[in-house]
Amino acid sequence: MKLLRYGPIGSERPGLLDSEGQIRDLAGIVPDISGKTLSRAGIAALREIDPATLPAVSEPVRLGPCVAGVGNFIAVGLNYADHARESGLPIPDEPVLFNKAPSSICGPNDPILIPPGSTKLDWEVEIAIVIGEAAYDITEAEAPGIIAGYCICHDVSERAFQNEHGGQWTKGKSGPNFGPLGPYLVTPDAIADVQALGLWLDVNGVRMQAGSTATMIFGLHFLVSYVSRFVRLEPGDVITTGTPPGVGMGQKPPRYLQPGDIVELGIEGLGNQRQQVQHHG
Repeated sequence: MKLLRYGPIGSERPGLLDSEGQIRDLAGIVPDISGKTLSRAGIAALREIDPATLPAVSEPVRLGPCVAGVGNFIAVGLNYADHARESGLPIPDEPVLFNKAPSSICGPNDPILIPPGSTKLDWEVEIAIVIGEAAYDITEAEAPGIIAGYCICHDVSERAFQNEHGGQWTKGKSGPNFGPLGPYLVTPDAIADVQALGLWLDVNGVRMQAGSTATMIFGLHFLVSYVSRFVRLEPGDVITTGTPPGVGMGQKPPRYLQPGDIVELGIEGLGNQRQQVQHHG
């Protein structure tokens, strides 16, 4: 099942994508793609609905972030060995965790906004986990039971803010529109093997990143368990899980995003995103 949110910014409605690629409205069924809707019971109830009985949505429509009410937006750094190497950093013994501000979340095709003072705006295609049940200090074996689904996250990064201003990475990861999510949330039953999905990202039609979740250092179920040791996870929380090599910082010489650039990215089975880079404001 593919769940989504559509409509103007701040007024998104819940929906699903049927097997024919038609958006169907869920507003009469659930309040939003958040909270209890993402629970095991909530997902099971949605699965019982015949999509043909739901109102069809006339297209085109803006797609919003595929999950609402995100409390914790947690990111994993350096989770692909070849990306750690291109960053000039050692392969971590344990997952590197940092926060992205929930206010950075936007729709999958909303513009990438250049923050004031930005000089090193970068790209990172990632697979993100959406949490469906509250969980604290769970085992890896318990992790699948609290995962509502998966989606694409573009972990937009400002490298000067991240690396040249002291402190934690959050500074370079949290600007407005630095967290496009979607186009839809895909429930785990619709994915044959979440640890064997191809990821890619193009800038102006040139392939910059190409990888697979098969090469992650720390697998997705392990990451949920690991994060839950330190953070009580709640329904709607998002964990974005690291990027394969090919980021702008790793190019020789480095190459960063400029106004007017077009970034396209996708993950096998999870859809595509497309963003244009523009100045904030």
